[in-house]
Amino acid sequence: MLELERRGDVAIIRMCDGENRFNRRSIDAWHAALDELDTTGGPLAVVTTGVGRFYSNGLDLAWMSEHPDESLPLVADVHRLLGRMLGFGAITVAAVNGHAFAGGAMLATAHDFVVMREDRGFWCLPEVDLGLPLTPAMHAVISAKLPRTTAHEAMMTAQRYTARQALGAGIAHRVAPEDIVVDEAVVLAAQHTGHDRRVIAEHKRLSYGAAIELCGV
Repeated sequence: MLELERRGDVAIIRMCDGENRFNRRSIDAWHAALDELDTTGGPLAVVTTGVGRFYSNGLDLAWMSEHPDESLPLVADVHRLLGRMLGFGAITVAAVNGHAFAGGAMLATAHDFVVMREDRGFWCLPEVDLGLPLTPAMHAVISAKLPRTTAHEAMMTAQRYTARQALGAGIAHRVAPEDIVVDEAVVLAAQHTGHDRRVIAEHKRLSYGAAIELCGV
């Protein structure tokens, strides 16, 4: 489901579940991993990634249709995940190894930096095509992190951004070949492990506090 690896002071959270969609099992694993890292003292930065074709395709709609009574609590916990990543007390880097759609795109965007695979995979908010409007919390995360014109285009048109397009639009910060996406993200993260984590958390609160609060954190 999730693997937690350490490379020096950089922690890597790796999603290993096909399309890496958010259901009860995966979201509980996410919060457990963040709980563990939250209580880790000393220098730290965090990289998240997937395996193969997918970073994450967002909410597990099939699971939600099979568990309708658990859908609202699940969405609340996805909001909380976005808020925790947005305000996490260390530098975070999303190594987007493949497709990042819907909630997966939002999760990547909630990080401090995004390194995206250059040859394959899209970043996309497809909600206008799915008939599923963003929640206020999701909208707040996107609006807090992306340039205004990019956020508008992404939400209103469901454009599928390639890595190069995402770089130009301010969604991604770097692009890299598939075989070194994670390595590039780790190098970037390692440059920031020595910063004061309490100050990082406070600066994120000052920058994104309204969105973090909307996410229920």
